[in-house]
Amino acid sequence: MASTIGALGAAEAVLKPFATAINRPQPERLEVNIHPDNLLAAVRALVDESWGYLSAIVGLDRPAQLAAEGMSQPESAIDVLYLFCSGAAVVTLRITLSYSQAVIPTISGIAPTAMLYEWELREMFGVEVVGLRVTGHLILADDWPAGVYPLRKSFTGFNQPVAGAEGA
Repeated sequence: MASTIGALGAAEAVLKPFATAINRPQPERLEVNIHPDNLLAAVRALVDESWGYLSAIVGLDRPAQLAAEGMSQPESAIDVLYLFCSGAAVVTLRITLSYSQAVIPTISGIAPTAMLYEWELREMFGVEVVGLRVTGHLILADDWPAGVYPLRKSFTGFNQPVAGAEGA
């Protein structure tokens, strides 16, 4: 446990300049909210410090009624979570993107394993990953309709629009 606490302390010190909020929801977890403009610098800082490895990138769709406080208007959002692990210690970088500005830079130049996660994020949530070199579909059929993202909560199937849903 002591090494986990030390590892999280080191990660917190490295990430503090990029953080808009820092939270420790459990003794072995650190969550750091960052602005999309700071993503590359934050990931580079973790890599330069040899702090763990990228374990996953996860998308979470939050419809307008659940949108983050402090947004200028209640708009649907997607949280992108970058999970880095070092032993039992887990650091999560959280970026909140509104549907209308769902754009982030690729981190695959810093962490090459990110490519598949970013590809999935683009295809399933509709997040534009700037600089991602792959095209086409990873999971969905090649003839899947453009602009239809099956992991957004507004997706209920084809020809079944959700009342008031954005971006589907």
